Amino acid sequence: MISLPPGGILIGLGCDLIETERIHSVLKRHGDRFLKRVFTEEEQAYCNGLKFPHKHYAARWAAKEAVAKCFTTGIGEHLEWTSVSVYHGSRHEPLVRLDAKATALLAEVGATHVMLTLSHIDTHAMAVAALVRH
Repeated sequence: MISLPPGGILIGLGCDLIETERIHSVLKRHGDRFLKRVFTEEEQAYCNGLKFPHKHYAARWAAKEAVAKCFTTGIGEHLEWTSVSVYHGSRHEPLVRLDAKATALLAEVGATHVMLTLSHIDTHAMAVAALVRH
């Protein structure tokens, strides 16, 4: 039986689209320095184990941007790149893990959960995120 999270009140919505080649180029130029600044160890372990890591990094970049747009803060003072980490649930669905700073912000805006969907093709990756209160 499939179980979805219970419905709730929509608090914020964000979307981001990025060209996968943009991330591929940055990875070639800056490598580990870029990875450590933007992606959690959990995300790096997942993406580096795949045939085309840059496509999955691009989807996670879009996810971080989409979540930041939900909060209307962007990445900076209130959220860091690594405040948002994407991982997979039991059905391989994308889930969001927040650090303490982002968790505090989630409570401050009155939300209890971040919902996320990702998609990518050879040339683009996108994410849509929603802050909800259950």
